[in-house]
Amino acid sequence: MIVKEEFLGRLRKIFDLNLYEVKVWTALLSRGVSTAGELSNISDVPRSRTYDILESLEKKGFIVMKLGKPIKFVALKPEEVIERVKRNLLVDAKEKTKRLEELKSDDVLKELGGIFNQGIKFVEPSDLSGSIRGRTNMYNHLDMLINGSEKTITIVTTADGINRKLEALMPAMEKAKKRGVKVRVAAPINSDNEKIAREMAKVAEVRSSNGFNARFSIIDSEQLMFMLLDDSTIHPSYDVSVWISTPFFAKALEQMFELAWNTFKIVKPSNKK
Repeated sequence: MIVKEEFLGRLRKIFDLNLYEVKVWTALLSRGVSTAGELSNISDVPRSRTYDILESLEKKGFIVMKLGKPIKFVALKPEEVIERVKRNLLVDAKEKTKRLEELKSDDVLKELGGIFNQGIKFVEPSDLSGSIRGRTNMYNHLDMLINGSEKTITIVTTADGINRKLEALMPAMEKAKKRGVKVRVAAPINSDNEKIAREMAKVAEVRSSNGFNARFSIIDSEQLMFMLLDDSTIHPSYDVSVWISTPFFAKALEQMFELAWNTFKIVKPSNKK
């Protein structure tokens, strides 16, 4: 059986499998029912690894072991595999989330916090910087900065960006507002995002920045995070931002932005509760 490497690569990424697993799985799909020895020959996977691979695929819900001798394995319909994988992922995510939640009251977290706090004393403010790749990672980092804010949050984004930020950052912004943090959001407002902007205006001061195209955030006049690429031309996985702790530059940028902020049109919050 010949399967293109490109297709195998896509399967690995979609289903989070290794190369041997996708080779054995596709080999079994081509046969329907087969023994480990036959699958080893078809897939070109070493016989010594085939049983381990099949056991792994069975646990993940991709195949079923048939009773009897010799031991055979049965392929499942791809549609059924997708449903099984989804269910397994949900169960696994719940278990991992539960363990992480339990860590909040565990001594392990206290020890980790102590190690971090001890080490951070010796770090220069300018060393607290980094490049963040991937939009999901960028929003996770921005969410962390917002959760740690004490005074002000300034977010400048694009017309599409404000739509994404409502879903990704709204809970953190709501908490920040309750702490008394002043939250400001600027973005070009149009018919496609006006509803989102009015919803966000419930927890932040939102203004329309038509003609002002930028992507950056300033937290407490100290933390600065700016995006390097145009979000309309880049895939989310390849988006890049730079984060740096720099009160000097952050304050200067904030002061310059203040001039533009005063010219932007205020967006009123939605009346819906």
